[in-house]
Amino acid sequence: MNILIINSGSSSLKYQFFKMPDQQPLSAGVVERIGKENCFIRHKVQKDGVEKLTESTFFIKDHAEGLQKVVQLLTDFETGIIENINEIEVVGHRVVHGGEDFTTAVMVTDEVKEKIRSLFSLAPLHNPVNYKCIEIAEKTFPNAKQVAVFDTAFHQSMPEYAFRYAIPEKYYAEMRIRAYGFHGTSHKYVSAAAMAWMGKPDAKIISIHLGNGCSITAVDSGKSLDTSMGFGPLSGLIMGTRSGDIDPSVILHLLRQERRTPDEMDILLNKQSGMLGLTGHSDMRDVRKLLEMGNYDAELASDMYAYRIKKYIGSYAATLNGLDAVIFTAGVGENDPQMRERVCRDMEFLGLKIDQDANRIKSSEIKEISSAESRVKILVVPTNEEFEIARQSFELLSEEPPCEQVELY
Repeated sequence: MNILIINSGSSSLKYQFFKMPDQQPLSAGVVERIGKENCFIRHKVQKDGVEKLTESTFFIKDHAEGLQKVVQLLTDFETGIIENINEIEVVGHRVVHGGEDFTTAVMVTDEVKEKIRSLFSLAPLHNPVNYKCIEIAEKTFPNAKQVAVFDTAFHQSMPEYAFRYAIPEKYYAEMRIRAYGFHGTSHKYVSAAAMAWMGKPDAKIISIHLGNGCSITAVDSGKSLDTSMGFGPLSGLIMGTRSGDIDPSVILHLLRQERRTPDEMDILLNKQSGMLGLTGHSDMRDVRKLLEMGNYDAELASDMYAYRIKKYIGSYAATLNGLDAVIFTAGVGENDPQMRERVCRDMEFLGLKIDQDANRIKSSEIKEISSAESRVKILVVPTNEEFEIARQSFELLSEEPPCEQVELY
């Protein structure tokens, strides 16, 4: 089954092409800065065991034009792996918000699209572009089946006492205000990979997704029990530009004292806070450079970043009533050994002790970085949301048994 995965952001379009059930992508790429000058395209293809990389810069005005460029690359004699678009049987889409309606991957129908539209207000930066890319794909690949996989779906297993807020019941009954959680596709993938690696399907796991957006999830036997992001992706850990948890009184104070509008508060907390607000930089690689220069703000911000994670680890260890493994994943989680060490420092009471040498070894595969004395495994698990979407799409549309975790390309 030939499956094209589309993972669209507000100004980007990531894609991977799988020939399932081989479980290895034959092509992968990203279109970045859509609608801006110097739009960048990076395209990889595997042919006869050899990887070929193509990079180019174009002006691409919108996602429709970006997807057409992807089609050109996939069907080109030099850069492609198919002769025509009819060879694509399934297009799998990442959709950020599924509300309470979706707990698994679903075939896209008019009813499904209408429900995605109804959730625009809950994910205004993501659901509209996810919806748009579904409509573009329907026109671009008229013979392919369209499948939607939702970031919130994995967290629908949270118990009501975990996802409800202590506000009048009518706001949940009438407006469905509750914690939904995000990054579910990533947390599902890495927790399943860790359980398979450990050979322990009933493992109690804390999954820490650290990228520009950050979240942490308590996973018991493959099910999400609680997660740090809530009604929206603002709460929880400190992130690149988001504040994470903040006393609501601060928001009320700023609204009153500075007479800020709700939109201005949205920009402040989502785009001007987090590591950017603390250091002037949202990228942890830039913060790392400041740390190496002895910058006080960077040192304080890194301590705050790690401390918030440590608080959640303690909380979720209690939620799980035990702990078998802690997972680091995503851009920062996979590539910043100093931050991993900072998070795991002074955590022996919970059974976490990191191996400094193992922590600094780079690997594209699952690696254990806990010491021999550690009672809890500390793992670095590379995430691959696109593969997880492909797997769920394949299992939805075929009679094949569930796919196993595999080494990533």
